[in-house]
Amino acid sequence: MWKSSFPKCRANGRFADVLPRSLRPAFFLIALAVCWCLIAVGGSRAAEPAEKVFKTKQGDVIYLTLHVEGEAASVEGRFRDRLVPFFKTGREGEFGALVGIDMADIPDQADLKAEITYPGSVRTRVFRIAVAPEDFREQHMTLPKDQVDPDAAALKRITLEKEKVKAVLAGFTPDRLWGSGFLVPVEGTVTGAFGSKRILNGQPRNQHNGEDIAASLGTPVKATNDGVVKMVDDHFFSGKGVILDHGLGLFTMYFHLDSTAVKEGGRVKRGDVIGTVGKTGRATGPHLHWGAWLNGSRVNPFALARLPLGTPDLSAR
Repeated sequence: MWKSSFPKCRANGRFADVLPRSLRPAFFLIALAVCWCLIAVGGSRAAEPAEKVFKTKQGDVIYLTLHVEGEAASVEGRFRDRLVPFFKTGREGEFGALVGIDMADIPDQADLKAEITYPGSVRTRVFRIAVAPEDFREQHMTLPKDQVDPDAAALKRITLEKEKVKAVLAGFTPDRLWGSGFLVPVEGTVTGAFGSKRILNGQPRNQHNGEDIAASLGTPVKATNDGVVKMVDDHFFSGKGVILDHGLGLFTMYFHLDSTAVKEGGRVKRGDVIGTVGKTGRATGPHLHWGAWLNGSRVNPFALARLPLGTPDLSAR
């Protein structure tokens, strides 16, 4: 009769007592390896493979294109929980998207996942975006006390004006309204104020979310691209201003104007005059505050003007 070479296991015995002495070192090495594997799997997940890596910085804008096979119905992406809508560029099988990097985004790598929808199926493609920190400067300004510390009535007005702007920027036009590259709306001296950490009368304030262009009073201000006028108003801080909707979550802002030449709901073309340079609101001199908002990201408007867009086929809108 066959007899086991292992000793019988007692009810109160240890497992090591029933394992042959010659096999114990190998057993413990295997057990240690298994433990490390479990820790690795449970502690972190490997990043999905990305087909391309984009290097950028805070406040920048990326123009991303991808080619798809077959007849895709739509392409939609997400980056850091923000929508990235794609559009047909006019070239066969090609979709494009403007990806905004908020000026306060954490410098790190993150994935942009694009979902390509076909009749009956969805495919996903992954792109990695490496965000580097921007060296935003510190800007000290001295202003009248009531422009830095508004009274109760002014604070109430400011709150209502912020809510109005917030509601405008929360809107979404599902069509791309712009056609060719973006132009700088006025000629003048660029101050490099975008993202600057402002100290007003010795008090720290929020980062400046636009770029300032100093120019003579009354200089014409042009629309940076085709769009719809979403707001024309006169606010406590930004003075007379215009907000344009360019579609797919892109808005541009023109503040501190001396005069406006458009009405809400009107259509504008790239290069149309929408107002003139002024110093209304909280301003130390005549200049244009030019801002850009891209699907929840505060981006440098000059990043739009630098994009290698060329002249996309307008029929593809």
